[in-house]
Amino acid sequence: MDAGHKRWLGRVELEVTQIGFGAAPLGNLYSALSEDEAHATVQAAHHAGIRYFDTAPLYGHGWSEHRVGEALRAVPRADYVISTKVGRTLHAAPPGSFDEGLFRPPMPFKPVFDYSYDGVMRSFEDSLQRLGTSHVEILLVHDVDVWTHGSDEGAQARLEEVMAGGYKALVELRDQGVVKAIGAGLNQWEWCEKFAYAGDFDCFLLAGRYTLLEQEALDSFLPFCEERDIAIIIGGPYNTGILATGAVEGAYYNYAPAEPDVMARVAKIEQVCAAHGVKLASAALQFPLLHPCVSSVIPGARTPDEITRNIEIFQVEIPDGLWADLKAEGLLREDAPTP
Repeated sequence: MDAGHKRWLGRVELEVTQIGFGAAPLGNLYSALSEDEAHATVQAAHHAGIRYFDTAPLYGHGWSEHRVGEALRAVPRADYVISTKVGRTLHAAPPGSFDEGLFRPPMPFKPVFDYSYDGVMRSFEDSLQRLGTSHVEILLVHDVDVWTHGSDEGAQARLEEVMAGGYKALVELRDQGVVKAIGAGLNQWEWCEKFAYAGDFDCFLLAGRYTLLEQEALDSFLPFCEERDIAIIIGGPYNTGILATGAVEGAYYNYAPAEPDVMARVAKIEQVCAAHGVKLASAALQFPLLHPCVSSVIPGARTPDEITRNIEIFQVEIPDGLWADLKAEGLLREDAPTP
């Protein structure tokens, strides 16, 4: 498979490369990254043919957007697609006065949830400043799910806040043409589905929930998207690492050390891949793209070498028999689209 091959974003007149760049690591995810390293990584992705870059204000509390924008400054704007997110505004605050989360360190700005009309408009304008652009192609509501807000009640309240205010801002921006597609970027397919029923959304960025390990989104969400021609972008295709490293000691799944049952399942998947002479990571990157709704898969990277590895991993030819054997072993759902 060719990483630079472009696919339509559902019903939107917009194409994205089937491998994109997830820019969360550029926000100093887990550890600091120098400006030179960050810029070199983005530029390596562009040189490799990647033309879709996903970022968010949350990532490093501004670092990721700044670095993506700076790294692409000399590239003609029509030559790449950017998605960013809304739902948090960044407020200047002294270092150490707020929770840094996973970013070590972030910029001196505290993220504050705000899904209102004014909050979305402010977030969008601030993102344009950080990115150094007059528009973005894709704008996503960020983190309206139980994963982030702690309960169904908390997530539901935020969904209602979006639909009462922020959604109107998104539609307005799309109507003005400064955004081509609107959607949500979430960690749970169930909440993507709630959004899909609540409004006129073009796409969803689903992180870690349609992978070699997890296909529950096939229950109802993905069939609904297929019916409505809603595009899906898959983030976290390695499920925080374990589908890249395999079931090794210290492997991570969903941002935490993998539990024994997950380790055992990954080991079995890895055995089937090995029997076909295919690396686990190659199957993990290619699998989501077999679904007709999936337009792009966006693994993250911190270095140019990681970009090179992702491209090499992706461009491996996978025999159809691998997918058939995974289904025969009960390691892949029977209704998962495969060749």
